[in-house]
Amino acid sequence: MSSTWSCEAESAVKIQILGTGCAKCQKLAQVAEQAAGELGLAYEMEKVTDPMRMAQMGVMRTPALAVDGVVKLSGRVPEAAELKLLLGAPR
Repeated sequence: MSSTWSCEAESAVKIQILGTGCAKCQKLAQVAEQAAGELGLAYEMEKVTDPMRMAQMGVMRTPALAVDGVVKLSGRVPEAAELKLLLGAPR
């Protein structure tokens, strides 16, 4: 199961929050939304809750964050400054 919301644009960054919806997963989604907004990024955010899909992406610890299909971190919620670096890095 997954849910998607977006701040639409042609070159939108795809941000995926991988996890079961626990408090840490929700916090990661909030921090990611805030960081993307502060960077002025056009983005599409998807919450991925399907364990099989997470395993296919190589995620063994949640919460995890993927940017444009590439897993950038797992098992923790980063500070906003670190997340801005991950989202602002060349894709």
